[in-house]
Amino acid sequence: MDTPPPEPQDRDRDAEGRARNARPRDGLGRPLPYGAPGVERQPEGIVRTPEQTLAEAQALLDQGRPFHAHEVFEDAWKSGPERDRALWRGLAQLAVGLTHAARGNTTGGARLLRRGADALPAADLDTGQAPAATYGVDVPGLRVWAEELAARVERGAGPVDAAESAPVLRVGRTD
Repeated sequence: MDTPPPEPQDRDRDAEGRARNARPRDGLGRPLPYGAPGVERQPEGIVRTPEQTLAEAQALLDQGRPFHAHEVFEDAWKSGPERDRALWRGLAQLAVGLTHAARGNTTGGARLLRRGADALPAADLDTGQAPAATYGVDVPGLRVWAEELAARVERGAGPVDAAESAPVLRVGRTD
């Protein structure tokens, strides 16, 4: 039996009282009806090292769960040092772009892929080195990946397979 949605005055709330939608979600983050089976949600507000962030996000991307990878990048963006925020924000936008492309949203997918690629930092003005380089993120490769996927989506490829289209985040990754 389906569970009816909560009444508007009974909004879903987390333990701190913030409004949170408790509806189950599919692997691409789309809300499902209450009571439907969904995939486990990515916990929010987790503080990870950059290496943990990249490893967890890569695993989620490889599983075809870019929406969930976006959540991991968002945690890093919100909890990490200011100097790294552009990197995490850019990676989050790439993951959301892949999410939209996998959902069949041609315009939104291509736009977010390009926006994310453009947002990736080239180099820190003070040190001359980007946080991306420090963590082994393949910024040039990600920019090429994003442009190629955006062009493919715009050519009418239809929804892409998120796992097959997942990017490789780090230089020299072999796993």
